[in-house]
Amino acid sequence: MPLDFTKHFVAVPMEFKLRNNTGYSWKVTVKLMNGKVTLDQGWATYTAVHQIKIGYMVTFKLLTPNTLKVIIFDDDGIEVVSKCRKHDKAFAAKE
Repeated sequence: MPLDFTKHFVAVPMEFKLRNNTGYSWKVTVKLMNGKVTLDQGWATYTAVHQIKIGYMVTFKLLTPNTLKVIIFDDDGIEVVSKCRKHDKAFAAKE
């Protein structure tokens, strides 16, 4: 995420809760690297469990100061809507 993204925050949180289109949440840590805000621990597992592939587009919408809504589009531009079976057993955030 570009550093300009941080202008929307009083302070950039150390952790984000990613909320997908099925209502589940996932925690990832945040790291400042090379002038950009990056999603760190938890992001690689999130992409694997949700089967995000090269060519997919991922959008983020700020819902609260530490919650982002994630919308995933496949390489045909179609929104990916899937409740992953592994999600409950992986690193899901507790509500």
